[in-house]
Amino acid sequence: MAQDSAITPRDQDYSAWYLDVIQHGDLLDDAPVRGCKVLKPHGYGIWELIQADLDRRFRDTGHRNAYFPLFIPVSFLSREAEHVEGFAKECAIVTHHRLRSVTDDNGKVSVEPDPESALEEQLVVRPTSETVIWHMYGRWIDSWRDLPILINQWANVVRWEMRTRPFLRTAEFLWQEGHTAHATRDEAIDEARLMLQVYRDFAHEILAVPVVTGVKSARERFAGAVETFTIEALMQNGWALQSGTSHFLGQNFAKAFDVTFQNKNGERELVWATSWGVSTRLIGAVIMTHSDDDGLVLPPRVAPIQVVIIPVGKAKDLEAVRQAVDALRAELRQAGIRVHVDDRDNLRPGAKYFEWERKGVPLRLELGPRDLAKGQAFAKTRINREKFGLPLQGAAMEVQRVLDKIQDELLARAIAMRDARTYDIDSVETFRARLEEGGFLRVAWGGDDADEGRIAEETKATIRCFPLDEPAPQGLACPLTGKPAWTWALFARAY
Repeated sequence: MAQDSAITPRDQDYSAWYLDVIQHGDLLDDAPVRGCKVLKPHGYGIWELIQADLDRRFRDTGHRNAYFPLFIPVSFLSREAEHVEGFAKECAIVTHHRLRSVTDDNGKVSVEPDPESALEEQLVVRPTSETVIWHMYGRWIDSWRDLPILINQWANVVRWEMRTRPFLRTAEFLWQEGHTAHATRDEAIDEARLMLQVYRDFAHEILAVPVVTGVKSARERFAGAVETFTIEALMQNGWALQSGTSHFLGQNFAKAFDVTFQNKNGERELVWATSWGVSTRLIGAVIMTHSDDDGLVLPPRVAPIQVVIIPVGKAKDLEAVRQAVDALRAELRQAGIRVHVDDRDNLRPGAKYFEWERKGVPLRLELGPRDLAKGQAFAKTRINREKFGLPLQGAAMEVQRVLDKIQDELLARAIAMRDARTYDIDSVETFRARLEEGGFLRVAWGGDDADEGRIAEETKATIRCFPLDEPAPQGLACPLTGKPAWTWALFARAY
């Protein structure tokens, strides 16, 4: 990696900075299909860590994994009116099951769909799986004894976005989607809120991304949901990022697919439902929350490489250095620390330092003959360039202490940034001024759907959520509409 390749400063062009950080962090590459990306090992490694931790949390709350088909009959989407309206413009369609070769007059061979292979019913490449899952739940559910069903799947989905942005919005992306079935309304709502809390805890504890939990407005609600709960994060440029959602679906999909159960009194009832999911968008949240003008910054708990060890010294000293490096690597691995040794002999140490800094590795250790003589490694952290000697005796315990400190500091920084850019709004003028600065704008809201739509059209700001568990404003007028305020709302421009 060339040391003279520059990253665009954040305050100069935030979008260009974001793309540069991804490129220099070696996370993605362009795929031959527009809007699709290849996750390179360093980028996919972040997703694997996200997946592993969330999967444990899902299992701890009683959920199990399953897998459902990639292809969904078109007729399934039309059964739930709001659902099909919400996804119709983003669906990729399979119309044929075979190709044929065609040779033109110049001898050039091409391929086209074989007209004789047209499907009797066209198939949608899943944008989400509610419809096919509720078709299957109709087969599996008959009695109250069959409930609840608590299933999650790890999958890819396709939403044919017109404007794409790496990790945040791509035509194909990776995610998990939970789908649960319940006997009562209260049980389903409790499930939706439980999974929202799982997402909130995960974002704070693993990603060091502080989020606000809340309820979406009707305009921002998931297609087909009765209520959508959300975690909203604030990026360094003051724009919001919806980072995960949990939906109370009511009985809408049960009605659409005729999923009923016999209750304890022998009566037939419709099943209550939830769905919930997060995606590789979380990687974008990590990048935009923590990274700087020198490249990627990764919280240790989600860094594929937490520690890089770089041997240094002249050839005559390398054997002793290698033995010490091997011992240090073994000790760190034994302690569960993800460590990599960069012993490439075609790069100078400075080039290695530069590369691993750009890739966001939280801690760098250098080990040479002078360090060995002192019984320590030279250490440098990524987030604040702190330099110190790390004792080789008991190194694993000290490294873990440093990593935990880095994790805590990144969360504290992000919380401080979010709180400093959360503003109470008392007038239209203040709203517009703060919006240009960027941040969460807290409004005593008294508007309706039409008011929200007008504000979005005029300012490009949307209600990110109505924060959960906040008492309603008392005796206040909404500064944006003049109407009596009935709730608190967080506005922001958003990705």
